[in-house]
Amino acid sequence: MTTNKPPRRVTPMSHFATDHPVLLIDADVPLRELHNCLSERLSAVLKYLNLMACTSLPDYAEHDINTVTNIARIMVQDVSDVFRVIEQRGFDAPKGQ
Repeated sequence: MTTNKPPRRVTPMSHFATDHPVLLIDADVPLRELHNCLSERLSAVLKYLNLMACTSLPDYAEHDINTVTNIARIMVQDVSDVFRVIEQRGFDAPKGQ
């Protein structure tokens, strides 16, 4: 007998620095709120990367470039995690909604 598990209200965000998820996405908030969250992050990381692209690389040590890259990776991973929740809600929605 197969039982369908109810969808989880919270979805863990990707975690690379911890053994257990620390940050969670509330999958039940309105889609507009999820969209606003990822829109803010995507906009911020694009502006950040644009600023870095206009900066002369010789001005920075290798450590600084690694820091910039890691910040961008974390922000883009957040966006990807929220997109995953939105997609899951959309794919799981009953037909006609």
